[in-house]
Amino acid sequence: MGKGFPFRFGLFCHNTTPSLEEMVKQASLAEQLGYNSFLLPDHIGDQFAPALALAHIAHATTRLRIGSMVFNNDLRHPILLAKEAATLDQLSHGRFELGMGAGWMESEYRQLGRSFDSPRTRIERLTESIAVLKAFFSQEMLSFSGQHYALERVPCLPKPLQQPFPLFLGGSGKKMLSLAAREATCVGLVPRTRHAERAGHMNDVLDGEDALPEATHEKIAWIREAAGARFEQLELSIILMDVCVTEDRPYALQQYAHRLQLSPEQVERSPFLCIGTISEIAHQVASLRNTYGISYVVVWDEHLRSFAPVVEQMTGAK
Repeated sequence: MGKGFPFRFGLFCHNTTPSLEEMVKQASLAEQLGYNSFLLPDHIGDQFAPALALAHIAHATTRLRIGSMVFNNDLRHPILLAKEAATLDQLSHGRFELGMGAGWMESEYRQLGRSFDSPRTRIERLTESIAVLKAFFSQEMLSFSGQHYALERVPCLPKPLQQPFPLFLGGSGKKMLSLAAREATCVGLVPRTRHAERAGHMNDVLDGEDALPEATHEKIAWIREAAGARFEQLELSIILMDVCVTEDRPYALQQYAHRLQLSPEQVERSPFLCIGTISEIAHQVASLRNTYGISYVVVWDEHLRSFAPVVEQMTGAK
């Protein structure tokens, strides 16, 4: 698991800027500051189409990996998604990381007039989709018969440059994390959502209590159980809920406790919150790998500059 992986750091862009050029500049700065990846979400609101935006960013960078965080499986046929993923990998010269999800924002389904099926059904559909994508990446011609998808002699081109192709799956529940453990190369941990509505910031819908160490250890136990022998080959990832660089850590802990309806002690123990000086935050990041095996740390784009000294300290990036 993550203890055997080097640290790497991703920047999660909200993708709500009205200027694509500004987002490209942000990605270029992330590359200069030593971040390893630049990630875009997939929603139907005020956002650029992620695949097209990522292609533009790939053209403007040379080292930075690009990724989806994450494509909603219910909004795309797996064959079309496979072609997009392979094309992005070709355009980026092997720098694309495919992130997929079962869909969670019920309000978007209502906007599109789509049925918001049960988590079980959405995850089953995602499971079939992953099987289709993996077959597309490895076969010349694909036929498939499942409960949700049926394919007949589909030509499997183009092919991605990376083999095996990196796949990110994440979540908070046992079913989703178990699927990730069996199928992904990187498994992401996030707290569960309190409701399935769009908010100004994703953190506004997350459950603070599910971001505590006890819940995190339980999720990793689910991953270990489902992964079996492949657990040691899994990269574990976390999306930090927040980063606060401050000289007054006790005061900041009090503020976050009030906001999240937790105690300051709970805030201090949460692996999803990094609060303190650069040195203190670097220590907290180091503990993610030592305590949980988490080596891939993702931060929101508002922390691009403030978190950069941590990236440099942990990786030697300049």
